[in-house]
Amino acid sequence: MTANPGATLLAQLHDALTRYVVMPSEQATDAVVLWIAATHVQPAWAHAPRLVIRAPERRCGKSRLLDIVEATCHDPLITVNASPAAVYRSITPDPPVLLVDEADTIFGPKAGDNEDLRGLLNAGHQRGRPALRYDAATSKVVTIPTFAMAALAGIGAMPDTIEDRAVVVHMRRRASGEKTFPYRARRDREPLRALAQRLTEWLRGDMAVLERAEPAMPVEDRAADTWEPLVAVADHAGGDWPERARTAAVEMTREHNETGEISDRLRLLIDCRTAFADDLALPTAELLHRLRGLEESPWREFGPTGLTAMKLGSLLKEYGIRSATIRFPGSGQAKGYQRADFADAWSRYAPDLDTSGGGEPSQPYQPHNPSSDPVRLDEWYGSSRTSKKAVPPLTSKNEAGTAGTATPLKVVGNNA
Repeated sequence: MTANPGATLLAQLHDALTRYVVMPSEQATDAVVLWIAATHVQPAWAHAPRLVIRAPERRCGKSRLLDIVEATCHDPLITVNASPAAVYRSITPDPPVLLVDEADTIFGPKAGDNEDLRGLLNAGHQRGRPALRYDAATSKVVTIPTFAMAALAGIGAMPDTIEDRAVVVHMRRRASGEKTFPYRARRDREPLRALAQRLTEWLRGDMAVLERAEPAMPVEDRAADTWEPLVAVADHAGGDWPERARTAAVEMTREHNETGEISDRLRLLIDCRTAFADDLALPTAELLHRLRGLEESPWREFGPTGLTAMKLGSLLKEYGIRSATIRFPGSGQAKGYQRADFADAWSRYAPDLDTSGGGEPSQPYQPHNPSSDPVRLDEWYGSSRTSKKAVPPLTSKNEAGTAGTATPLKVVGNNA
């Protein structure tokens, strides 16, 4: 039985990568192989996924990996010595592949005057997002295409706007027992360019099929947009590549979600779940106290005086969560937050959290001296703590109720 030519070509590309580069995982190797292959048929795709090659330190192989990408991808365009105008004008309906080494000079504190290139890299992930420039010579606004796949290598994380649209490879420094074959462009690039030509011939011959491809995706939303071209190539190649592609998509998306930076707003939303523990409502002062007490959280030193009530409200407002004046039994009225108001945001933005209650906070809360608190912690509605002297709540007729009567939590008013 004759092997599928596509599967054979992908295997050859896999061998070339691992010959010159120590990759961090088998899934990362498969992802880079499929990303390179996808560059050879860019006109077929609705999205142009980025390839981010990042490392914590120098000498981790990121530039060497970019060398192999350059030698095997479709029509590489190295941007290091190109002006932004030249890069923009190089993008056509059949675009080159943009290659950016030392990408921290584009996005980091040394970014300088690279705003145009940053804009191109941010906009070019999706079709139909051209750049607009005013042409003084013709007194007209000119539309410039931006759609192009791009590989970026650098130290540290790239901006969220890039990594959220990318296959992210975390390179590591080679261990003493890990060996590679030295790459010499004069000797090795020509055979790799020949492999690139064979990839082009294979994929371009089936352009119409790939344009219509709608592979079943194991990931969702933007991750699905990013991985769809890679999975489509794998399905087209056959063999074990469809399974390998989906495994890589799931594992690398999970890794990125676990190691990626999250916004202060999302971190606050997640930490509020820990701070609430089993309580159904908390005064703002106590919620702030608990947040500042969480280990490894930024809230104690968030701003000049730590997280404030005003900043807390500002961050949570974007999720539709607002404080209210709440009457806490035995403690009077106080500004505070209700657990129920967080439930929708927790389910949408942090779906892996257990929001049903009944669990212990990840960092056990140790209350400070109750005598110094404006509100007694042991009398809050919904608290698992009980006072030393249990007092049955009153009924609606102002009579003593039974031990099982619940005291209603009364919301006096909401802040707009």
